[in-house]
Order: sequence, then structure tokens, then C-alpha cells
Amino acid sequence: MRPTWDIFCRVIDNYGDIGVTWRLARQLVAEHDQAVRLWVDDPRAFCRLCPQANSQDAMQIHQGVAVHQWPSEWQPVSTADVVIEAFGCELPDAYVDAMAQRARSSLWLNLEYLSAETWVDGCHGLPSLQPRGLHKFFFFPGFTPRTGGLLRENELIAQRQRFQQDPAARVAFLKHLGVTPEPNARLISLFAYENPALASWLEALANSTQPVQLLVPEGRIIADLARWLGLDELAPGDLHRRDALTVQVLPFVSQDDYDRLLWSCDFNAVRGEDSFVRAQWAGRPLLWQLYPQQQEAHLDKLDAFLTRYGKGLSVTTNAALQAQWQAWNRGEDMQASWQALQHAWPELSAEAENWCQQQAEQTNMAAALVQFYLNWL
Repeated sequence: MRPTWDIFCRVIDNYGDIGVTWRLARQLVAEHDQAVRLWVDDPRAFCRLCPQANSQDAMQIHQGVAVHQWPSEWQPVSTADVVIEAFGCELPDAYVDAMAQRARSSLWLNLEYLSAETWVDGCHGLPSLQPRGLHKFFFFPGFTPRTGGLLRENELIAQRQRFQQDPAARVAFLKHLGVTPEPNARLISLFAYENPALASWLEALANSTQPVQLLVPEGRIIADLARWLGLDELAPGDLHRRDALTVQVLPFVSQDDYDRLLWSCDFNAVRGEDSFVRAQWAGRPLLWQLYPQQQEAHLDKLDAFLTRYGKGLSVTTNAALQAQWQAWNRGEDMQASWQALQHAWPELSAEAENWCQQQAEQTNMAAALVQFYLNWL
């Protein structure tokens, strides 16, 4: 019989939590032939990522994954061989009781948030004794072989490279989104939280010597964007020009289409965890906005990633990159750092692809999870 997996997800960060767990569930089914149930407490968020889903269904099957609504009052179900508690979402007590009563207890994994901090290597895979005689193991995604790796489908990089080598495929995809690339324009995607630094970056883009097309999937940054444009609101399909900058609002797209959007652009501004990882697989220069945390703990994560990523860059380019990412995440003026990066564009582009290839040499997270289970048996 196929091993069974239960993945539990509470939607906290809009679409980041469900984005990661939905990708993972699909990959476990498609590439490892596992039987997967995905429990999500907000089906509406899931439907944004999987448009064919129905938010009213208590259970539905999509791409081989049984997607269940996580009820507020838990009802007894059979427990799985592997149980993933995504991002510390806390399992129902009754489910934990049932795990302990199995002839062989379930493998209980706490899937942690992504971090490049050095302590992650030593904590990945460590057990924690739980009530009822159970053990919970901490599984950390990461950027080194001593972590659980990053979510990446087996054929993803090859698919991306074929797409980027086919200009007609890019034009056709953008047309599908209602986007017509302008001659010689730099294409930039923007998916972000609210950010006081946005206005200064938009000013820099508007003052560019090269035309810029900014593609903005609908989301939390839209209100800030409308404010800069002097508008009360923006909606998908809206297009506005200011000097060298053209701004176009896109509808919320599926995960597969978002991947292609990242592949189509010359530069990608992303947020959180899921889009951050997908932007790295795009092999293009990027800008990451972390989810703000208390006491600015997210800035430690930012520094840790920049330390790793910057090792492949020259001193001058690394300094410009550091300045831009710090300004973006601190809500500070972006104009000087953006101008500095223009002189380093070829190096940034080359290093984005190099970084992608280096990370792709590691075991992907789904495969690492399956291997962790097999080693545990």
C-alpha cells in the first residue's frame, strides 16, 4: 500500500502557507506516488491557487490530492503514516491521541519556515519529545545539504529553460495575461506586502532611461500603488503610464501561471516564502520582501540570506544589492540603490542563474521528506 500523508495548514500569511503546502502535496503525489490529504482551514485561499476548486466542499480531489476543509470542531478520521504540521499550526488534540494509539505511531513532522541562518543546519531533523510518548521532528527547508532543501519539481528547471529560450512562448503567455511587451522595455513583476519604500522605487522606475513595464498581480501592495498614481483604487486590467514607467495590474493567477510570469520578467520583486523560492528558480535578478516580525527578527533572516547569496558577487555589486534589499525591507528610499544596481545588471543576471543551478544540485524538499520517512521506518 502507498504511504499515507496528512498535511495540516492554517492560512496565516495570505497565500504563503497554503502555497507551500499545496505545492508539496501535489509533488508528493505526482513524483513519489504518496497518498496525500491536505487539511486547510481557509478553503477560499486554496481556491485562489486552484481556481477549479470549490470553497464550499468539505472534501475535493485535485491533481490526486484529497483536499479537506479543516473543521473548527474536529471529527475523528484515520491517521496517516506521516503527519506534517506546517509552520507550527498545532494539530487537533483528538488527532494526536489517535496517532499515539496506532500500532506503529505516525511520523510527526513540524515543517518550519525557510531560513538561511546558520543554526538551521544543526536543528534540522532534531526530535522533540511530546506527550503520549510521541516524538515530533523538526524539518527545516534551507540552502545547504544539511537542511531539507527547497521545493522544486524534478523537471522545473528544464521547463523554465525551454520557456525562456522560446520568445514565442513568452509572448503567447503574456498575451494570455493581457500584456503586450513594449519594444526594449524591461519587464518587472511586483508581488509585495504594503511598503512605504514603494513610492521612491516607482519614482526611480519612472525616471529610467529604459522603458519599464511593471506587472502587478492583485494583492496587498495595490493600495500603495494606487496612492502613488493618485487614484482611489486599481483593478485587474488597469494600465497607467508615467514617464518611462507603465504599470499594469494583473488578476491573481494560478501557481503554474505565476511561475511563468516570473520566467517572463527581467526582474522579480517577491514576498514571503513561496514566491521567494519560485523567483530563485526563475534564474533572474530578484528583490525579496520578508514578512515583518516582532523586534525586526525578519532582518536577521534577510542578513543571513544576503550573506550566502552575495558570495558569488563582486564587492561593488554585493554592496548595491545589500543596500537595495535593506532599503526595501526597512521602508527606506530606494532610488540610489536602484540606480547603483543598473551598472551591475549583467553580473546580477549571471549570478541569478548560477545561484539557481547551485541550489538545484541539492535534493528537493519533497524528495528529502520521503527519504526522511524511509530512514525513520
